[in-house]
Amino acid sequence: MRFSVRKLSTRRRHPLAGIVVLVLGLVVAGGLYSAFAPKPATAETTTSQDVEVGRELYLVGCASCHGKNASGIETQSGGNYGPSLIGVGAAAVDFQVGTGRMPLAQTAPQAPPKEPQYTDEETRQLAAYIASLAPGPAVPDEEYTDISGKSDEEIAEGGEFFRTNCTACHNSVGAGGALGDGRYAPPITGVEPRHIYEAMLTGPQSMPVFNDELLTPEDKRNIIAYIEKIDSAPQYGGAGLGGFGPVSEGLVGWVGGIGILVAFAAWIGANTVKAKKKCATTTPLGPTERRATRTPCRPGRERRLPPGSNRTTTAIPSPTPAWKPTRRGRPTTTRRWRSGPSDRWRRSSRSPCC
Repeated sequence: MRFSVRKLSTRRRHPLAGIVVLVLGLVVAGGLYSAFAPKPATAETTTSQDVEVGRELYLVGCASCHGKNASGIETQSGGNYGPSLIGVGAAAVDFQVGTGRMPLAQTAPQAPPKEPQYTDEETRQLAAYIASLAPGPAVPDEEYTDISGKSDEEIAEGGEFFRTNCTACHNSVGAGGALGDGRYAPPITGVEPRHIYEAMLTGPQSMPVFNDELLTPEDKRNIIAYIEKIDSAPQYGGAGLGGFGPVSEGLVGWVGGIGILVAFAAWIGANTVKAKKKCATTTPLGPTERRATRTPCRPGRERRLPPGSNRTTTAIPSPTPAWKPTRRGRPTTTRRWRSGPSDRWRRSSRSPCC
């Protein structure tokens, strides 16, 4: 027994003992990581026929911008007319083509989502061809995007990840927001879970890449569950106004609130007590005679006829109207007056109002 212990102690002090222990430790650590580490998303099994059909679709609809070999096309200024697709993976193709962003209708700082131009089968074949060029992120299986059965604790954890990594661009409720150089963060409410997962894997356009080392597949599922939760949550405070916060709320406050106050002030000014102007009226005395009477326009000012001049008016047919507007827009009346017993006629054109 003493010999065995002495022999083991001697071998332990051998110069190679430390290296052997280090190698054993690395092997054990690697085995444990392979057994318990989260598995990456894997794509469906593709065949060589899918790759061939995908290449034909690529040459027809994509090669004009990305090149025949998917290596991109450089411009004379040194930029890329279409970026290289080698190594982007099937997930990038499924996201860009499945959301209608590709093929791009015209050159723009950012590709907007629109109605897809390819069917699901054609999109899968295109993704198979691009995936055959070089390794890249694969299209996630349904188990990575299934959020059914998520508890409130997991949804709350997904909300923490979302507020930490996503709200700076996509808003706290996923409504999107403006970025620099004509770019913007699109709204992510109502988007399929598969496309949200693919966006986090590939980082399209201005979005950073959140690989499995930064956010595990379980963390991504929690984020997707939180997005679905806020998309279906009721608006407890009234109208959501798009979820843009003080921008839309301030606009409604100024346009709506101040507009109502201005309209109310105008209504008050139009309905205050004020004197109403009354035009001259005539009192019929007979079938052919009328006495000219005038009503003052303002209280306290009464126009009276001279005393002793019993002026009367005789209705004389005239082709012209009795009232006609003047140059200043005030109506005038034209009458023939006869004073006393004399036969002198005078033509008077005066305004009936003061």
